[in-house]
Amino acid sequence: MARLLAIDLGTANTLVYAEGQGVVFREHSVIAVQEETGEVLAMGTDAWRMVGRTPSHIKAIRPLRHGAITDFDITARMLRSIFQKVGVSRFNRPKVVICIPSALTLVEIRAVKLAARRAGAGTVLLMEQPMAAALGANLPIDQPVGNLIVDIGGGTTEALLASTGGVVAIEAERIGSFSIDDAIHRHVRETYGVALGDQTAEKIKITIGRALLGGPEASMEVRGRRTAVSMPQVLRLSSTEIHEAIQSPLSAIMNVVMNCVSKAPPELARDIAGRGLYLTGGGSLLPELNQRIANESGVPVHMVENPLECVVQGAGRSLTSLDLMRGMLIDIEDGE
Repeated sequence: MARLLAIDLGTANTLVYAEGQGVVFREHSVIAVQEETGEVLAMGTDAWRMVGRTPSHIKAIRPLRHGAITDFDITARMLRSIFQKVGVSRFNRPKVVICIPSALTLVEIRAVKLAARRAGAGTVLLMEQPMAAALGANLPIDQPVGNLIVDIGGGTTEALLASTGGVVAIEAERIGSFSIDDAIHRHVRETYGVALGDQTAEKIKITIGRALLGGPEASMEVRGRRTAVSMPQVLRLSSTEIHEAIQSPLSAIMNVVMNCVSKAPPELARDIAGRGLYLTGGGSLLPELNQRIANESGVPVHMVENPLECVVQGAGRSLTSLDLMRGMLIDIEDGE
C-alpha cells in the first residue's frame, strides 16, 4: 500500500507529515544545483547555508515565490529529493495532500500538482493552507461558531473565517515574512548605500524587528557591502529605524486581517469578539505582531501551540479521513 503523506510546500520552508509517524521532514525550501549539468548538490538547510556564498557555476535557488512555483523543473527536483529523504521510491508512489496558498491562480495550482506527480507522487490532493491551519489548531470548524485563523507565511498572508464545515470568508495577499526582509534590504540600501545578504536581513528582523514601538531600544551590528565601491561596510542599526522600515508590509498584513474580520456576519462577528482569532505561520513570530493585531482589530489573539508545524499537522490529520475531507480539498486536473 502506498504511503500517505501531507506536505506544506512553503516559500520559506517545506514540511512533510507521514501517516503514523508525524512530521518527518522540515527544512528550508532551497536547492543548490550545478548550473551546467543540473546536478543537485544540496537541498534544504544545507543549500540554505550556501545562499549568497556560491561560485558562479553553482546556484542556490528558492524555487517558490509568494507560494507559487517560479521554476518548475527545480521544484520537481527538490520534491524528488525530499521524497527520497523520507523513504519514497519509484516502487512506492505515495498518496499526497499538498497545502497551497489560497491566492494561487488555476495555472499555479496545476503546476504544484504536476510537479509533485513528476517528483514521484501517485495521487495528489490539494488543500488550502488556512483550512489546514484551522485543522492543525484543532478549531471546531464543523460547529456553528465563528473560527478565524490567520496564517502568515514566508510569501503569503491568509485569513480564513470558517463555520459549520464551510468557508464564510477568506482573504489572501502575496505578502509575508520575506516581504519584511525585502523592506529591510531597501531601507539599508537607500539610507546607507549598503547591500545586505538575505540571511543578514532575516537576522535583523528576528533580532531587532518589532511590530510595535515601545520598550527598551535595541540595536545590532551588521556587515554588508557598499554598493558604490564594492567594499565591506559595518553598520549599527536600531530597533526604531527597523520598525519604521517595515511598516509597509506590516500594514498590508493588517489589511488582510481587517478585511476578513469585516466580512463576518453579525452572529459570527460576536463569536470572534468573544473567542478571538488564532495566529499561525513563521511570520507570526515577529515580536509584538500578535499585540498589534489585537490592538487594531479589537479581537483577542491566540498564538497556536506550534505555528511552524500547524499547517502540515492539520493536513496530516486529514490523511486518516480523506473521504470525509473531500469538501475541503481542491479538485483540479493536472493536465497529464
